[in-house]
Amino acid sequence: MEQKLVEEILQAITMSTDTGVSLPSYEEDQGSKLIRKAKEAPFVPVGIAGFAAIVAYGLYKLKSRGNTKMSIHLIHMRVAAQGFVVGAMTVGMGYSMYREFWAKPKP
Repeated sequence: MEQKLVEEILQAITMSTDTGVSLPSYEEDQGSKLIRKAKEAPFVPVGIAGFAAIVAYGLYKLKSRGNTKMSIHLIHMRVAAQGFVVGAMTVGMGYSMYREFWAKPKP
């Protein structure tokens, strides 16, 4: 009796999770997914690139920081990088709002 009950439960679980539907449109590689996401939110790659550029610049200027303490230099670079990312996110949100609410919708 218990064995039959376990088999019925397993069959019910298998039936509920196995839809038998193949969704080939959702199967995409990493490159096409990145391109699609970049088209949906174009300022995310800009923010990432700016962050990387500021970090690289900070590491380059680390040698010639002069009399500034290391911790102060790192704090300034962190604030600059975070500021660039927040600015890119803000501009991206403004652009998305413009596209959604003020730009003429395409039929």
